[in-house]
Amino acid sequence: MPKPAAREPQRRNARSNRARILATARQELGRDPDVTLEELARAAGVVRRTLFGHFPGRAALLEALAEEASETLRATMEDGARRPEAPAEHALAHFTLSMWAVGDRYRLLLSLARHDLGAERVAEVLAPAREEVTAILDRGQREGVFHAHLPPDVLSAGLEAMTVALLEQVNTGALTDDGTRTTVALLIAAGVPGERAHSVVTEAAKGVRADDGG
Repeated sequence: MPKPAAREPQRRNARSNRARILATARQELGRDPDVTLEELARAAGVVRRTLFGHFPGRAALLEALAEEASETLRATMEDGARRPEAPAEHALAHFTLSMWAVGDRYRLLLSLARHDLGAERVAEVLAPAREEVTAILDRGQREGVFHAHLPPDVLSAGLEAMTVALLEQVNTGALTDDGTRTTVALLIAAGVPGERAHSVVTEAAKGVRADDGG
């Protein structure tokens, strides 16, 4: 009987291959949602058999990406939830800056909603984040911080679309942003005066860096 220790390098290698395939899939599918599994295997530096050993088909790979995105979004939101309740504009700024690091997941999921995963599955994954933003906007509207001519859920959808559009501009090289410019733009779109938006984002960025240990 083989020793358990002899199997551990194989398990580590399998985990490494799986992680590399998923990372490559995020990147390649973000560029071309119609990329084939064979092309993904070549880009990941693995043979086709290795990819299919982890993911029997395209649906399995996409579901793994959706679950990975869901876990990442939940973890990011849990980190933010540890902070005491802040004024609504600060809460929105902190949330947006925290989510910027995982914005590629957002963008990819929304793209796959049109091609493979379906809108319902993507909505399920993104629901916690969307509910959080809607709650912040609702509170800010009641406090008079954000404009109230749109319902909170509608305003949330508009801000999400704006964020994804700006992410696209960063990916094409048209915009250089670490998340602060987009967050300022979102606060202004929500009704915060420009000078105040800049000040709030500067303070929120310090909090996000502190949360990250920076």
